[in-house]
Amino acid sequence: MSYTAKKQRPNPTLDELVQDLELDLVLGRMRPRERLVEDELMARFGAKRHTVRSALSELEQRGLIERPQNRGARVRDYSTEEVVALYEFRDDLHQLAISRIQLPMSGETLSELTRIAQDHEVAAEQGDLVQVIALNNRFHDTLFGQCDNAFLTETIKRMDAASNAIRSYRIGDPKLLQMAIEEHKQIIEAARTGNRDDLARLCRQHILPSRDMYLQDQTLRQ
Repeated sequence: MSYTAKKQRPNPTLDELVQDLELDLVLGRMRPRERLVEDELMARFGAKRHTVRSALSELEQRGLIERPQNRGARVRDYSTEEVVALYEFRDDLHQLAISRIQLPMSGETLSELTRIAQDHEVAAEQGDLVQVIALNNRFHDTLFGQCDNAFLTETIKRMDAASNAIRSYRIGDPKLLQMAIEEHKQIIEAARTGNRDDLARLCRQHILPSRDMYLQDQTLRQ
């Protein structure tokens, strides 16, 4: 898998700029605590100021950047304690959802998960990380959406968004991304056979590489 940057687009749309900035974060071109200066982003991407400001607002909502009052925008950084607490809560939510999912899953849902996983794998092979991110989110939204509890599903989505700055570490590493692809297949198989213990174990181990890589990088930054 070869990940390359797309050619710069003059006067990008809001969606294009968000995609380009998100890709920079995923590939590690912008690191935690790095400042995002409007004038520099305008010059780099050929974007208008209102587009840059809207893009930063969108990235803030996705949990990738933060904007402390009177200090400008910067790539989001978490303390070790915050990372550990967030991932413990995410795991608790995932395990609760899995306990409520009807197993084995229906053929229709399994087909949908398989299609998304295959598209995700193709996007990874093509180096299209924008689609990798979108399809990965769709896979997990579909999986945990089977718990049939809208409040639980929405909370999982919010915590996924809160961890975007951490989750991106795995997507930017080809070996870890390939591991995630294989884990998607194993998750589908556990859902097909109805093995709830396997499904719970796979979902637990699936989120750990990003957490561990982020914490390792955090140690090097200190």
